[in-house]
Amino acid sequence: MGLRVCLVTPFAWSQPHEVTDHVAAAATALRARGHDVCILAPSNRAHELAAGRRALRHLELDGTPLDGLVALGPALAPGRGGPLPVPVGMRANLRLALLRGGFDVVHAHEPGMVGLSSLALRETRALAVATFHSAERLGFPPGKAQRAKLLARIDALTALDRDTARAAAARFPGEYRLLPVGIDTDLFEPGAGRRRFVLEWDPDARPLARAAIRELRALPGWEIAVVKARPLGGRPYVPGDLRPRVSVSRARDAAARAELLSGAAGFIPANGSRRLRLEALACGVPIVEPPGRLEQPELVAAAMARLAGDERHRGAQSEAARRLALRDDLNALGDELDRLYGSLVHRRRPRAAEDPLAHREWILADLHMHTEHSHDCSVAVADLLDYAEAIGLGAIAVTDHNVISGALEAVELARGRQLRVIPGEEVKTDGQGEVIGLFLEREVPRGLTMAETIAAIREQGGLVYLPHPFDRLHAIPDPATLHRHLAELDVFEVYNARLLFEGFNDEALRFARKYNLLMGAGSDAHVLQGVGTGIVRMRAFETAEEFLLSLRSAEVVRRPKPLLYLQSLKWMAQARERRARATAR
Repeated sequence: MGLRVCLVTPFAWSQPHEVTDHVAAAATALRARGHDVCILAPSNRAHELAAGRRALRHLELDGTPLDGLVALGPALAPGRGGPLPVPVGMRANLRLALLRGGFDVVHAHEPGMVGLSSLALRETRALAVATFHSAERLGFPPGKAQRAKLLARIDALTALDRDTARAAAARFPGEYRLLPVGIDTDLFEPGAGRRRFVLEWDPDARPLARAAIRELRALPGWEIAVVKARPLGGRPYVPGDLRPRVSVSRARDAAARAELLSGAAGFIPANGSRRLRLEALACGVPIVEPPGRLEQPELVAAAMARLAGDERHRGAQSEAARRLALRDDLNALGDELDRLYGSLVHRRRPRAAEDPLAHREWILADLHMHTEHSHDCSVAVADLLDYAEAIGLGAIAVTDHNVISGALEAVELARGRQLRVIPGEEVKTDGQGEVIGLFLEREVPRGLTMAETIAAIREQGGLVYLPHPFDRLHAIPDPATLHRHLAELDVFEVYNARLLFEGFNDEALRFARKYNLLMGAGSDAHVLQGVGTGIVRMRAFETAEEFLLSLRSAEVVRRPKPLLYLQSLKWMAQARERRARATAR
């Protein structure tokens, strides 16, 4: 089944750029596989801006789906490290497109710089993919907390080469997938042999250019076509006697580059475009890049002489070059993106068609709280049960830190009451956050890995409940760990009443909705007055299986109290307990 895919680039669609070339290639490959593709980008072409305004107006008025290129606004002049911050009007257009576009996947390119891509990842509620193209464009966002928030919104990290992936992982930790560049091997194909070398000009690689141009004196009848890697990079010095055989071209579009490369005997790269190198390979042009060339540019001249003088060697190198390029062609890119998007979509839980417990009464349940068995709480178990019943709760989960004794005591004391007690434990893992086990029979040891903790909960038939998953003021699983164990999570806490910043709960709710996870809520109470401040309204249940079925139709209810008030009560209770212990001595 085809997906609705949105590709976002911060670079102007009206200007040639290797990122926009890749986005265009990805769109072509995805459409060939039956996906609907929309590209969001800035542009300076008047007709593209007008068409973008019309498309957004129709989307807002009658819901007409976005398709093809949608220019969100004029391109921005580049600042240090990339485009300047996105203007208000363009931000509004982007938000409208993402919220009303009905996209299954939003794929943002080069999000490590200020621009549309980083903003799209923060705004979208769809599955989000990030692709990094260059290690030089990784300066945004500058703060660690901002990067962590952005990373939490990303469902898959990708890069076009290993060096970029390593550089990106230093700022955005995670598991990276390498994507093919996406070369149109029908456009870039081998042509009739010409007595020409193509040189990529970069001011930082002057010695290579100088050695290559001087070699023309030893190659009568041969020429060099210079391609500028940078728009304002100037041009190489060419001696007067060689100027008729050296031409300089910007080769701004793919067709011009294909014409320039087709049939050439060799391509001499600088330190520039990976795409240009692969386009040369696709044209069957050998890469003139002998080891040690930076220290001894004369080696480039020697390699050129061999290619020019040995037709058999040149033919063998051309065939090998073409084979290498096929690894990064449009088909390879389309297949990889198809697999990537499919793996993300399959993470989503299916929605329930009906409520199998519709005949049961509704109850209020608090799924996260503590007793005096936790090291930081002094609430007696009996007092907790009395208070929970008094405020009208029908079920509670007792989840003390790293012990189950309080939960087992609560189960015993609740016999004969209307209140249902779920025995649980909030387990601290080995540096990967905390996990709550519900419906436990025995204690799960602390200090295990996330995988080992989940296995220990599963072994006794318990349910895995992930508390405050995005509360960055406490130990939480990193995004890679969270995605790795996503399929093993039974309940995802989307509201915790004790969090300092409500944005952490909003992140959890956004994530749960993205993957259709069963949502839970709890007060995380450490004092009686906090019990019931975070609850779910759900159907009555008896077993763990019925609990999960009931959560399918549950509703999260927020009853917050001032956190400073609840925290002060906790501090006073702890102070009383310390004084009592000191008096007892």
